[in-house]
Amino acid sequence: MMEESGIESTPPTTPPPPPPASGVSGPQSPPGVSAFVPGGFSSPVPPVALTSMQSPGPPLSLSGPYGGPVLSAPPMGPPSTGFSGSAGYDITRGHAGRTPQTPLMPSFSSALPMPGIITNPMMQQPVSGGLDVSSPITFPEDTEDPRVAADDSAPGGLWGFIKGVAGNAMVKTVLDKTKHSVESMITTLDPGMAPYIKSGGDMDVVVTSDKEVKVAAVRDAFQEVFGSAMVTGEAGQSNIAPQPLGYAAGVKGAQERIDGLRRAAVIHEKQPVVSVENFIAELFPDKWFDIGCLILDDPGNGIHLETFTQATPVALEHVQQAQALTPPDYNLRWSGLLVTVGEVLERSVPNVSRTDWHQAFTGMSRRQMIYSAAKALAGMYKQRLPSRTM
Repeated sequence: MMEESGIESTPPTTPPPPPPASGVSGPQSPPGVSAFVPGGFSSPVPPVALTSMQSPGPPLSLSGPYGGPVLSAPPMGPPSTGFSGSAGYDITRGHAGRTPQTPLMPSFSSALPMPGIITNPMMQQPVSGGLDVSSPITFPEDTEDPRVAADDSAPGGLWGFIKGVAGNAMVKTVLDKTKHSVESMITTLDPGMAPYIKSGGDMDVVVTSDKEVKVAAVRDAFQEVFGSAMVTGEAGQSNIAPQPLGYAAGVKGAQERIDGLRRAAVIHEKQPVVSVENFIAELFPDKWFDIGCLILDDPGNGIHLETFTQATPVALEHVQQAQALTPPDYNLRWSGLLVTVGEVLERSVPNVSRTDWHQAFTGMSRRQMIYSAAKALAGMYKQRLPSRTM
């Protein structure tokens, strides 16, 4: 009967360890189980009842060899409820699947390995016997949230964060507006900084002149239309009279400046070029006007554009003076006059410069007139350029 219940009749050869002192907690005991002291010790042992937790069968009372406490029969299987223990605690280990009947030290089985954590082999305890002693308490796998799955190829750290933020459309718009506001403030306080701030980008244009009145006007216009542009000047020769007469002469002079720079290999054959040439024309009888011709030539994209500045009235007497100062046998007389209208005005009108007499007669500088025409030219050019991948 004793062997059938699972309790050994032969006492152990070595005495069990002494009980812990009063008021001092001993080794951890399974919850719901009270340790008892066998006979032979001086301190009396109060009767303690050990009741199995969720025992499948009726309880069976047994008496110890020394008239000790009355105990209930151990359960046929390991307890599953009624106590809260750690995930690695196994109350039935070392007792053939039964509740321990002696105050022995409880055994602990190794906890289940957690994903992503390297287990220390020195902390693993070997499992003896052929029984499945794994803990009935399981933990869910640490699955990765697909919403926050990161790209392994993407750089991490601060640089990855900056690139991620910079790629956001809304952030990019805010940055562009901030950049434009700062540039506007700088150029307002110091207009001379505009060419340096807006220089660069994919647009590279050469002006067929080294005069600032032409180069600066074209630069401002293209930077206004394209946002940023590199505009430089190269001195080109028109190979016609200094003061062209008529539209044909003005277009000829502007085109000749472009062709001369290409022939001299100053610019490559596909370089976008803007050329400016001023001329006078008699639009009505005895009504003369000064007009500027602008040509944009871009062989790389097959674009050729022409436009003109606004017409500035010129007095007939000033034109006649320029004609009188030109010799009859002048070899370029077919294209114009030897003396320009600006030179005549500089001689006859005080405080007037030959290079920018437009300001004195109209209140609008020649640079502003060229800028207006160049801006229209840049706008037409932008519409005809092939679309670029942003």
